[in-house]
Amino acid sequence: MKAFITNKAYERIIMIMRKEHDFLGELEIPSHAYYGVQTVRALENFKITRNKLDSEFIVALAVVKKATFKANLATGRMPEDIGKVLIEAADEVIGGKHHDQFPVDPIQGGAGTSVNMNTNEVLCNRALELIGDVKGNYERISPNNHVNMAQSTNDVFPTAIKVCTISKGSKLIKELQQLAITLDKKATDFKKVIKMGRTHLQDAIPITLGQEFLAYVSAVRRGIRRIENSLQGLYAVNMGATAVGTGLNAEPQYIINIAKELAKITGEPFVTADNLVDATNNTDSFADVSSAMKVTALALIKMANDFRLMASGPRCGLNELELSPRQPGSSIMPGKVNPVIPEVLNQACYQVIGNDLTVTLAVENGQFELNVMEPVLAYNLFNSMTILTNAVSTFNNLCVQDVKANVSQCKEWLDKSVGVVTALLPHIGYEKSSLLAKEAYQTGLPIREIITRKGFLTQESMEIILSTEEMTTPGIAGEHLLKKYA
Repeated sequence: MKAFITNKAYERIIMIMRKEHDFLGELEIPSHAYYGVQTVRALENFKITRNKLDSEFIVALAVVKKATFKANLATGRMPEDIGKVLIEAADEVIGGKHHDQFPVDPIQGGAGTSVNMNTNEVLCNRALELIGDVKGNYERISPNNHVNMAQSTNDVFPTAIKVCTISKGSKLIKELQQLAITLDKKATDFKKVIKMGRTHLQDAIPITLGQEFLAYVSAVRRGIRRIENSLQGLYAVNMGATAVGTGLNAEPQYIINIAKELAKITGEPFVTADNLVDATNNTDSFADVSSAMKVTALALIKMANDFRLMASGPRCGLNELELSPRQPGSSIMPGKVNPVIPEVLNQACYQVIGNDLTVTLAVENGQFELNVMEPVLAYNLFNSMTILTNAVSTFNNLCVQDVKANVSQCKEWLDKSVGVVTALLPHIGYEKSSLLAKEAYQTGLPIREIITRKGFLTQESMEIILSTEEMTTPGIAGEHLLKKYA
């Protein structure tokens, strides 16, 4: 380096570094950085995703630390002047500051120790700065002795995952609720649009487009309940468990108070787990949340595919739905428009399903008193929640809200279909209905015309039996006919 720059410039570069040490040795740290030596070791060791920590997770870590400061102040173990300035530093991070000081890779060895120490160092050095001291003066305020007081990575890290997951989960649920509301409104708009229902991708019997949309509403709301129920398992936290769940180095009163402090800060009903050893070495509650998202994603994929099929064409497909054009669909075919919003929902859901497998393997691979695979678990869980939230919002706002029914096309397919013959079974029997279907297939004539020609039903009865109401609501035609011939 000296061969390419002046001695004065080289000395200036040296001046912007500070030295810190741990029991492995000494390293140089950029003097502007709030992180310290253990963060730098993590940067050297873990260059995996090349991504940064989720910003909501950084906030969750600061929230957990703030709760510990308050709980330790209450026991008298934390010096009041230090606790007060550490809370101020944590509040800054909670407010969105200093997030660039969390550079560690989300996927790392050590069960999250690098993340925990990154947090400890940032809060410690910012606190030192707030009292007018220099960064790295850990004799005054220590990342381990003060910021990490009565804690271990093994209780801080999973608790922060829970805080973050609950926060992200509320956003996902909100978007799903908005989607359900929009679908419900569309179901009302489409309640009189009768179309051909299909099974096996073949014509079946009539259904209204409104009924199809109400089924989507039910599936989405079922997904909401599923996710809500899974999140309930995250409110029991293992703070105070420290390393293996025995509470070593934690004051008894601290263990009693810490979940209460966390609940006060977040407004969420966090409680101390009944069995801290179990809560430290088992991570199955995260698998519940991931699985709930996966199953919800499956229902969303089904709906997105229905939209794509019903919007297919427009000239040579089903063309029963009209989706708002969002972008040109081809670099070579002029005028082509693709169903890009349902397509992106599909792909987002595929990612959620893949992430669920990673979460499953991470949960499965805990041994004895700790699951060291929590970093990759958290990375994929957060990724799923963010992606699914954004995809649901996109699908709702850019597709469902503007979707229209092609009423004339729905009617045309229905008129051409032989499937309406099923509605005749209670009135003319299976054998005659089969003959009608066979003749319709052979001649291409509409069912109504063949019925009239053969005289199986009066015109009035046929209109009642093949009415929209009768073919989509049980018993309507029977009531009409009973009244007429009573």
